[in-house]
Amino acid sequence: MPGIDDCLLEAMRLPGARGAALVDWTSGLALGTVGESPGGDQEAAAVETAELARLAAEQHAFAPGADGDTHGGGTREGGTHGGDAHGGDDPPIEDLIISNRDSYHLLRFVRTSFDSSVCLHLWLTRAEGNLALARIRLGEMAGRLVLE
Repeated sequence: MPGIDDCLLEAMRLPGARGAALVDWTSGLALGTVGESPGGDQEAAAVETAELARLAAEQHAFAPGADGDTHGGGTREGGTHGGDAHGGDDPPIEDLIISNRDSYHLLRFVRTSFDSSVCLHLWLTRAEGNLALARIRLGEMAGRLVLE
């Protein structure tokens, strides 16, 4: 079971990978980074990643069960989101994809034994990256990642 550094190095082996980070989306703190950072500042990129993750996670329309499925949770008052300290909660969403003219940003929410408030951020060049492959592999990495 890989730790943070191993996971990020594995992410960098994906075609077109420019940079990767593990970010706590409640605090905006980068728990680990590798490669380049969008904008050149890893700390600022972590804060911006956390803001995007938090915005997506806190929207009730994106929560499990938002489509009327009563067994998914997330439709009760206050909703559920991974920032709640209910040990072992699933992250509120699986991933978030942002694309622009020359790159993709993939944020994969990670299930943890504590509060599931971390996500993997992978930055890919659009010309060389394979978004579908990256999404599959990041999901696999998130499932194997060991956080203590």
